[in-house]
Amino acid sequence: MINDIKEVLLDETAIQKKVKEIARQISADYNNKFPVIICILKGGVIFLTDLIKNISIPVELDFMALSSYGDTTKSSGVVKIKKDIDVDIAGRHVIIVEDIVDSGLTLKYINDYFTQHKPASIKICTLLDKPQAHKTKIHIDYLGFEVGNEFVVGYGLDYAQKYRNLPYIGILKEEIYS
Repeated sequence: MINDIKEVLLDETAIQKKVKEIARQISADYNNKFPVIICILKGGVIFLTDLIKNISIPVELDFMALSSYGDTTKSSGVVKIKKDIDVDIAGRHVIIVEDIVDSGLTLKYINDYFTQHKPASIKICTLLDKPQAHKTKIHIDYLGFEVGNEFVVGYGLDYAQKYRNLPYIGILKEEIYS
């Protein structure tokens, strides 16, 4: 797998430092509120795991699985729910944890979908944001890093279900996916 990486963009140390910073901010912002953290599977799970280990307040967890990529490098723009949430979010403070905001279409879909359930609030927490790739306006409340338009993998992000287990975020060589 290492030979498929063009460049390490964010090493493990930088990622962990940012995760702790985001966790401290969430802990402060939600003190005495018991938020529901909803992780978008599969990519967000590694970020979520490290994040919640560093959050110092009680939280409830749930998971949602969506698809808009398949095994390609570009979003199809069509979002499909593969696994819905189990918790009732009406009147609850919701934090959506995502690995990366690319086009923004998936998060817009999730935000609109959750709004129908009448939560007290919805915040977005993402490790990575690709602002140049946005196709819709998205407000990110907790952001790890902005990245360019390269195809990145590792730390939960994949290409064709590979590379999620890399402890860093790297740029995938173009010949791997072209």
